[in-house]
Amino acid sequence: MGRTERLMDVCGLKAGEGIIIHKPANVFYLSGYTGEGLLLLSRGLSAIVTDFRYVEQAQNQAPGFEVHQISTGETHAQVAASLIHGAGITGVYYEDDYVTVRDGRKLKEALGEVQLWSLDMRPEQLREIKDDGEAALIEKACAISCEAFDYIITQIKPGMTEKQIQRALNFRMLELGADDVAFDTIVASGPNGSLPHAIPGERQIEKGDMITLDFGAKFGGYCADMTRTVALGQPGSRMREIYDIVLSAQIACQEALAPGRVSRDVDAIARKIIGDAGYAERFGHGLGHAVGIDIHENPRLSPTCMDTLKPGHVVTVEPGIYVPGLGGVRIENSCLVTDTGARSLVSAPREMIIL
Repeated sequence: MGRTERLMDVCGLKAGEGIIIHKPANVFYLSGYTGEGLLLLSRGLSAIVTDFRYVEQAQNQAPGFEVHQISTGETHAQVAASLIHGAGITGVYYEDDYVTVRDGRKLKEALGEVQLWSLDMRPEQLREIKDDGEAALIEKACAISCEAFDYIITQIKPGMTEKQIQRALNFRMLELGADDVAFDTIVASGPNGSLPHAIPGERQIEKGDMITLDFGAKFGGYCADMTRTVALGQPGSRMREIYDIVLSAQIACQEALAPGRVSRDVDAIARKIIGDAGYAERFGHGLGHAVGIDIHENPRLSPTCMDTLKPGHVVTVEPGIYVPGLGGVRIENSCLVTDTGARSLVSAPREMIIL
């Protein structure tokens, strides 16, 4: 069964009902199309509505879909409404978590008497379980990321700025075949390491710095996510201690991943290890998150997530400790949950690397 059929089934879609998809990630997941526009689905209709710039692209990427072009002065909502009325559809599910109030009003005006219902993130729920093809694309994105990491650690020298390292790392991923970077690469050196989402700046790397590199390639529409914290020369004793604590938490949590495990229970393992070491207040984010077409997906490994892990979930395991004025350490792998446990899609060593 194809993805569009599965979506219609989970919606319990009846004759006379339809689905409108606006989110680019969901449009791509359901059709393979990566341009602008919207997707319209019903039991008898699979259509893409777009403008002149993307018609040929849509035809090439989504051969199983009708492609309808808007005319000058015409909106995507108006063309979709015409198709909906022509197909006798009287009720439509849409992404009320994504469509703005203004666009929602325009959609309602175009549809007239057609009812609108919340799609309630059902496409995202389908996307949680990766098939073999999706897992292979994420693994390839991770392989590119690891190869770029192997390169960048040979390039880091005293005097380089965080921005220079970021640019070199991003460019290397593109050279190795990435379509793009999966998110804004983080390079946090020395005291900046206490910022979990530090923005690379003009700070120059110094001997003794710990440097956190959080990055990932995008390949075939799917994201990688990995973090390594390396040392430029010998780090101080406290940072070594922090590194060992984070490493222990990462290893323990990654080994705990398995079908049937509750997300928050895995997160709790890291909190206990880090808390017992006296750093409970210095680990303030969730242990991890799912990754796929978007860099942050569900389920989340967090203190509040009750989702049960299943085969096909790809989740990050990324404990960290962040001490203002001193620095921080984070170690992260993207891991595929299997029938019997889990395996890391990231091959780079987790032990401390001293450059």
